[in-house]
Amino acid sequence: MLYISLKDTHHTAAGVRENGCFSVNLPSTGLVRQTDYCGVVSGKTADKSVLFTPFYDPAARAPLITECPVNILCTVAQAIPTAGFTIYLGDIVAVYADEAGLEGGRPDPAKIDPIVMMYPSYFALGRAIGAVYREGAAYKESLDK
Repeated sequence: MLYISLKDTHHTAAGVRENGCFSVNLPSTGLVRQTDYCGVVSGKTADKSVLFTPFYDPAARAPLITECPVNILCTVAQAIPTAGFTIYLGDIVAVYADEAGLEGGRPDPAKIDPIVMMYPSYFALGRAIGAVYREGAAYKESLDK
């Protein structure tokens, strides 16, 4: 599962409510200006679709972005309203990844080069700092001694 939170008055929220699905498109650092622009202007007043090349899954459920190295398509499993926003829990139904972002058939964060937002700035990924489940297991083992 994956979740997003959208302000109820935003143009995208209306599309999610209408279609029952959403996409999460992971832009690379080379798209920081266009990506930030999407957060600056409203889809109600500007056609942001001209910034990117859209593509759709066979059922044409939600737009995906060709320029993004990873695109994730979800169907809404649950909508949770809260303080003018709605949290949409989504079942992942498809993942599209550009071959250039893969290493041995698996996503490679260094090749994907995703934008990381930590307000008030954007960052690129640094280095790997540990292995999933191995670090915690080693720490647990040290506590058990």
